[in-house]
Amino acid sequence: MGRGKIEIKRIENVSNRQVTYSKRKNGIIKKAREIAVLCDAQVSLVIISSNGRMAEFCSPSTTLTKFLDRYHRSSATKLWDAKHEYLSKEVDRIKKENDNMQIELRHLKGEDIVSLKLEELISLEEALQNGVTNIRHKPMELWKTLKKKETMLEEENKHLSYMLHQQEMAMDGRLREMENGYAPKMRDYLPQMPFAFRLQPMQPNLQDKK
Repeated sequence: MGRGKIEIKRIENVSNRQVTYSKRKNGIIKKAREIAVLCDAQVSLVIISSNGRMAEFCSPSTTLTKFLDRYHRSSATKLWDAKHEYLSKEVDRIKKENDNMQIELRHLKGEDIVSLKLEELISLEEALQNGVTNIRHKPMELWKTLKKKETMLEEENKHLSYMLHQQEMAMDGRLREMENGYAPKMRDYLPQMPFAFRLQPMQPNLQDKK
């Protein structure tokens, strides 16, 4: 009796799934190798398991990178972002630009200037003069900045002094109001006080005099 058909669906048992993957992976790679040899075809195969492991096969006459490049040209399909297509050229451009900057830096230091032409020497001299001018102007700009900050601090100090003076005047005014309000009450209360309490503490005792 022949074996029954297996329903094509995800195998839930982990062990059975791994065994099936290993057997069928090897079978697919074997078939790819056979068709490459029998039919003189270029075959490339990439398999990635659920745990991230990769298995690949390429015809002996090619590599996976060359195969992908050929597929890219034949199908006119972009396998990757276009901005990465010329990454190598961009790296070369940046490297060349960096080399030129290093040469300019050596020239500014006075190194390797023997081979420079007259126009290049004049341009270099102008660049150095501009640099010296900017350096000389820098202390003046710094002094102006410090002077401006000093003026701002003085204005802020004056404002704080004025606010403090206003608070002191307000406090003195409130104290005077309290004194003025307290004095009439004392004048009204003194006639009602007993005579003995109205004597001043420092007044001599008249009974001691004979």
